[in-house]
Amino acid sequence: MAYAGGGRIRGIVALLRLAYIRSCLREENMMLKARIVQTGKKILLLLVVLIPFTGMAYGADALGLGENSPFVSTSRHGMVVAANAQASEAGVAMLRRGGNAADAAVATSFAISVLRPQSTGIGGGGFLLLYLAKEGKTLAIDFRERAPLKASRDMFIRDGEVVPSLSRTGPLAVAVPGIVAGLVEVQQRYGSLSLAEVMQPAIRLADEGFPVYPHLARAIAYRAEVLGESDATRAVYYRNDQPLKQDDLFVQKDLANTLRAIAEDGKDAFYTGRVAQAIVAEMQRIGGLLTQDDLDQYRVIDRAPVTGGFQGRRIYSMPPPSSGGVLLVQMLNVLSGFPLQKLGFQTPGATHILTETLRRAFRDRARYLGDTDFVSVPVERLVSPAYAEDVRAKIDVSKATPSQGIPQTPTGRIESTSTTHLSVIDKDGNAVATTQTVNLYFGSGVMVPGTGILLNDEMDDFNAQPDHPNAFGLIGNTDANAIAPRKTPLSSMSPTIVTREGKVELVIGGPGGSRIISSVLQVLLNVLTYQMSLPDAMFATRIHHQWYPDRLNLEVQTGSESNGLAEKLQAMGHNVKVVEWGPGKRSRFGNIQAIHVDRESGLITGVSDPRGEGRPRGLDAG
Repeated sequence: MAYAGGGRIRGIVALLRLAYIRSCLREENMMLKARIVQTGKKILLLLVVLIPFTGMAYGADALGLGENSPFVSTSRHGMVVAANAQASEAGVAMLRRGGNAADAAVATSFAISVLRPQSTGIGGGGFLLLYLAKEGKTLAIDFRERAPLKASRDMFIRDGEVVPSLSRTGPLAVAVPGIVAGLVEVQQRYGSLSLAEVMQPAIRLADEGFPVYPHLARAIAYRAEVLGESDATRAVYYRNDQPLKQDDLFVQKDLANTLRAIAEDGKDAFYTGRVAQAIVAEMQRIGGLLTQDDLDQYRVIDRAPVTGGFQGRRIYSMPPPSSGGVLLVQMLNVLSGFPLQKLGFQTPGATHILTETLRRAFRDRARYLGDTDFVSVPVERLVSPAYAEDVRAKIDVSKATPSQGIPQTPTGRIESTSTTHLSVIDKDGNAVATTQTVNLYFGSGVMVPGTGILLNDEMDDFNAQPDHPNAFGLIGNTDANAIAPRKTPLSSMSPTIVTREGKVELVIGGPGGSRIISSVLQVLLNVLTYQMSLPDAMFATRIHHQWYPDRLNLEVQTGSESNGLAEKLQAMGHNVKVVEWGPGKRSRFGNIQAIHVDRESGLITGVSDPRGEGRPRGLDAG
């Protein structure tokens, strides 16, 4: 296949690249030194000049992503895959103590809320899928943020126009946090260790601190102005009146104390008492809407997962108010009727069909999806085989269908990876897929004094006005995702579990706004349709189309060529934008964290997306 690589020239390329990437990845936390980066760029430049590439993507093993890669781990006893090595280790530590997947997931979640405040935190929310092996049952748990009771439909409109900054920074952007309620409830209902045990790694990390790693340094620099606006954030994110930079020690003493209170008193420590009083007082002081009534009324919601069949597997994913599960199942249904294997991996025909499927799914997202507690969403219809057949019949396999009726409005900022995902499986086959967020980098930028809590800016995930894009360029052209008190904003988070004959085969999810859905879909297709190993599937280049704007983003590795793919797709009528990914270039095509279980051998393979800084950790024997 096109992704596997071959031939003498490609072998030379593979060896040179292998040497480069392994040299870059020796430092566990990806703290790349400028000298190494420059050397790597020179190697890549030499390869581009002297040796032409013969394909758009190449195998994981050829790029040092095999058994010895820091992005890959194997085990037969359990696995945790998160966007940070210390977070993964926190989860595996619980498995070593005899804890189960729920224990490991909660420990990892609290740890990563300390380690990646740009992506998540206890001032945010999320979704969680839990597979219970004994019962053969998958649960969907919603602890997403919700609109305050005082929220109103037009709260971000001034003089008839939406003011985007109001929903992205500051007090009005804050929705009611849910992570603490969700994680504590999962731990109490399904864990086997104590809450204090699973929270200990997070408390230690906050109290003792850790060096600022590259992605955190970039995020702090990106939002330095917002983080410098209050005394609370300056005390944490600044030193000597300068934003923290790479290798500085990052300490969060107030957050450590808040986590200690939660470890002792559970969710009440957050939603009542000193912490709650501090949240409410700060919201009142700066003009926010969140009140004690909002905290008192917050509830974790148990939902039925969206399910579907594909290639002899059962797909379980998150239902509304996430759009991820509905779109994934819908698109897999549509794609199951096309001969993707015969068309070949990343050929013009296969890429065209995938693009047209994405285009129609995101069109449905804008039209139908919202919080089912407030609006009627035709979930059963959207994920039905009959609907897929209708969609499939309207796809022209020879040319693109323009995204009609798109309003001429700004596309919004390019999405960040300011969300995180983790995947867990234990020795008994119980599994967790959970995606958590504060929305944009560091959420609203509002820190509650004395608590270390950064509050989310999740109100931006509502549609402030029909056809007006949020920060990810996503629009809604109906009232399905309009703002309303206690309503949950629509999400693209797509925690997904795939089973085969009643046993877990894949656990997967990732960050990236709208690109969560397209990235998860493509890794699933790579494994289930193109029969790639999980490392190959994760490293393969990706595409993205979300109906609006009408643009096909085509990922190409630096030093590689699209092998004429971009030109052929343009000839079919697609508006193609080639996006490079490689040394010195941050990918915008997701940061997937996934687990694969081999049905024959029982071998568990965990893979962190090489586009990010994550590391999987397997449970060793004994």
